[in-house]
Amino acid sequence: MTALRPGTITSSPASGTPPGTTMPPPASGTPPDTVADAGVPGAGSVRVRAGSVASVGAGAPVPAGLVRAAELLGSAESFRSIESLHPTTASPSAASPSAGSVGTAGPLPSAGSVRPSAAPPSLGSVRSAGPVVTELRLSAFAAHRGATFRLGPVTLFTGSGGSGKSSVLRAYEALARLAGGEPLGEVFPDPEGCVPEGAVADTQGRRGFRIGCTTDGPVGPVRLDVAVQAEPTLRIVGERLTGGGETLLTTALRDPGRSMVQAAWHTAGTVPVTRAPLPDDRLGTALLPLRVAGRTEGQLQVLAAAEQTIVALRSVFSCEPQPSRMRAPVPAGDNRLRRSCDNLAAVLERTRTQCAQPHARLVAAARAGWTRPVTALGVEPLPDGLVRAVVRREGGGSTPLSRLGDSELRYLAHALVLLVGPGVLAVDAVGEVPSALQTLTVLADGLDRDLDGRQLHGLLDLAVSVAATGHIGLVGTVTERGAFGAGETAGVTVVDL
Repeated sequence: MTALRPGTITSSPASGTPPGTTMPPPASGTPPDTVADAGVPGAGSVRVRAGSVASVGAGAPVPAGLVRAAELLGSAESFRSIESLHPTTASPSAASPSAGSVGTAGPLPSAGSVRPSAAPPSLGSVRSAGPVVTELRLSAFAAHRGATFRLGPVTLFTGSGGSGKSSVLRAYEALARLAGGEPLGEVFPDPEGCVPEGAVADTQGRRGFRIGCTTDGPVGPVRLDVAVQAEPTLRIVGERLTGGGETLLTTALRDPGRSMVQAAWHTAGTVPVTRAPLPDDRLGTALLPLRVAGRTEGQLQVLAAAEQTIVALRSVFSCEPQPSRMRAPVPAGDNRLRRSCDNLAAVLERTRTQCAQPHARLVAAARAGWTRPVTALGVEPLPDGLVRAVVRREGGGSTPLSRLGDSELRYLAHALVLLVGPGVLAVDAVGEVPSALQTLTVLADGLDRDLDGRQLHGLLDLAVSVAATGHIGLVGTVTERGAFGAGETAGVTVVDL
């Protein structure tokens, strides 16, 4: 994989704080965590049961930066493990939380719950063109506690209603938006809904949640963990970026009365650490490219890890086709596909005229997934500068897309997303990095909604095929019925929640 030159990403929003000042390291340093290599599933279908990928146990190593943030929320004794940073469900017999604690730690799945037969295989011949997210951690988020999910080129989450399938994708998209520099309040408009149900607030009414991920790319595995206080004030209270055996960035809440956190990043110069305040409503990692000078070896290491994380997370497109909106004519030229796919007609005109090979594959996919024969997908101009999409049939006839059923429209939209790149999709990609060095991940919640078995199988075959190029991957959710057929598709990983 071609390495990214540190310092190439400059699009993160400025923090509005003065440049960092170099200071000696804290007196009580803590050893960095061991960074585990996050392999991802490749060829061959694998089905993973719920607990088999949850590897954060009560005895897991404690990331130092987040524990420092926890100590600032309460007493050090109240946070004997990293799980104590987030609110948890108290059992009826549990003792009341001590003063300053965020909650009582309930039982978590241990690392020993991994079933050997369910361990994901290696990536094999699939090589990503750019940095990718290989692991999601939902340590305390919605229905999840202590959960770690390994991601492959095509990964589907399934389970009964309320098992947390959609929450996994919601956490992924939240990290992506934070990496793009969006404020915390826009990313989490309903933060209380992200706090685990039944979570117990501390004596000061504070509750929160915690998510993280691992990315892999030119600099190897890089871990990012974020702790968010949801109540009474929404703010990031702890963040930690690690890679290469080093703690590269930590942030901690020093003064609850200020909208800032104290950040410390690896320098390895005349002094090992640089410190500066950062806003508590932004992801610190996304601000590093504008704050780190890149003069020392340590600073270059920080920049490379931060940029790999930003590129991997921002290379995401959430696809939620809405057939009721896809049937209406749209303005010509509105040809960057939105997540609702409501401007499908204008995008089809663009692919037909500018992307001949993907368009031909899309026609072939429609022919395979629809009942009635298809010869072409075209666009007809309408008055007032509008266009509508049509399906060409054998014998010269045509059918407007508005007359197709929901299953046909959703199938077509998902196939289109898998076949085109960031230039056609409305993606907030990193402009400083060539698209050839990026791998797009499509998030598809309810991938099998309205689809029959043949259509789902066709989409998964298409996803595996395009994922083999290393330029696109798929993370989605399916019903238990859909998972039954998906598990028989080679190259697809199905995670049972």
